[in-house]
Amino acid sequence: MGSSVFDCPVPAEQQPINEYQQLQASCFFSCPASDLPKYLRKLVWIGFGSCLLVAPLAAASFPVAKHPVQFILASAGGADLSVALVLLRLYLGWFYVRDRLGGETVAYEESGWYDGQTWQKTPEILARDRLIVTYEVQPILQRLQRTFIVQALFLGLVALVWIFL
Repeated sequence: MGSSVFDCPVPAEQQPINEYQQLQASCFFSCPASDLPKYLRKLVWIGFGSCLLVAPLAAASFPVAKHPVQFILASAGGADLSVALVLLRLYLGWFYVRDRLGGETVAYEESGWYDGQTWQKTPEILARDRLIVTYEVQPILQRLQRTFIVQALFLGLVALVWIFL
């Protein structure tokens, strides 16, 4: 009889497949895996909420009555940076899981930081994990990368308008 998932010495919470499933089930990390309108809607809400937090800071530097364009640009730029931080956190979480799933070995700890071990994945588990990377995780990372590009272009546009004021 061949190896099974149960032959894996890695604690359940440190197994890459379980880490992947935890990300999928997470309200935060599942966002880029949802359909495009829902994903964009969540990003807009994050940007809107960030704008509400950043606007008072922008108003302190650029009073709305005296500098309305600078106020709008500062608020939009600050909100865009907040969205960028959220995107970065999403990307790093999915990138970590991609590396864990795609690797031939799994580093894990049995009881603490001082007893790190490495386990060689069986060919079956490695094939399953790499299929998950190819068809599930990689498209999420590509969506996040495209979103980063659009977000960076928006920030660049804000900066250009600011320069030419």
